[in-house]
Amino acid sequence: MTRVEEFTVRGSAGGAHGLLPSDPEAVVRRRWLVLGVSALVGFLLTVVWSAEFVDQTIGATIADGILGHSAEDTPITGVVAGVAFAFTSGLAGTFTACNIAAFGAVAPLLGTVGSRWGRLVQALKPLGWMSLGMVVVSAAYGAVVGAVGTAMPQFSQADPVPGELSGRSVQSMVVFGVIGLAMLYLGLAALGFVKDPFARVSRRFPQARTVFMGALIGGFLIGRPYPLFRHLFRDAAESGNVLYGAAAFVLQSIGNIVIMAVLFLAIAAFAGGRLQAWLMSRPGRLAVLTAVTLIVAGVFTFLYWDVRLLARREIIPWYPIAPWAQ
Repeated sequence: MTRVEEFTVRGSAGGAHGLLPSDPEAVVRRRWLVLGVSALVGFLLTVVWSAEFVDQTIGATIADGILGHSAEDTPITGVVAGVAFAFTSGLAGTFTACNIAAFGAVAPLLGTVGSRWGRLVQALKPLGWMSLGMVVVSAAYGAVVGAVGTAMPQFSQADPVPGELSGRSVQSMVVFGVIGLAMLYLGLAALGFVKDPFARVSRRFPQARTVFMGALIGGFLIGRPYPLFRHLFRDAAESGNVLYGAAAFVLQSIGNIVIMAVLFLAIAAFAGGRLQAWLMSRPGRLAVLTAVTLIVAGVFTFLYWDVRLLARREIIPWYPIAPWAQ
């Protein structure tokens, strides 16, 4: 007979906005099963994920259609063109491997039960706090790029060399490795495997987790090798304009989350009441949703950018990759 494991999450005060259940005692059943299945899904995504299809077939096609010309091959001429390119390339990069982890940050941010307008207003609050963290990081990094970007690894256009890691690859591995592990840790905290790092600070600042998740999304730009972003990076670096670099990178980040934010607001407005009621009808459901999204995103991000990348550079002998994703 299979033993049903139960774990009680105590002392979580963040609510849906804090990425952990608000019930003082939320029972998570079979938490090892939740962890195992979530990690397996994250791993399988790294096996089937095709960067060429997402970056070129989807991303480049969207950007070319909006701008009316080849986004990657056409030089960015002037600040106005740069601003348009920044937002458009961010929008086109919504579903890239760099940005897909952002869905793990937004999925648990559900509003409260109430009228449709009330749910919409409640949904805007966590999005606002998340955007604050994202804007601060992306603006700061954009300013750095505007000041010293030509000397940074991301400025390089050198092709990858088998058996070696370029400075650009090392930067991507470090940044996305840290982001992936941070998301994985928060997912484990939601299941009670590790201590919640925001338990104390959330008592005074309930939005701390949400701001932190926004900062992680802003951090995507620090390691991002997406071709359209690198085009923008080089333009901001060569401009030597700190304000332009900051504005362009903020618009890139906003473009990254527009589709995700619209979907989130639509769910909150039209299905949020029923969904929230279902989540709160049984202790532990919100913790499971939070854990699953963060663990899947964290495992995918770490394995894709740190382990699979090593295999693609022929530094480790093998990593399972689907034929269409080679």
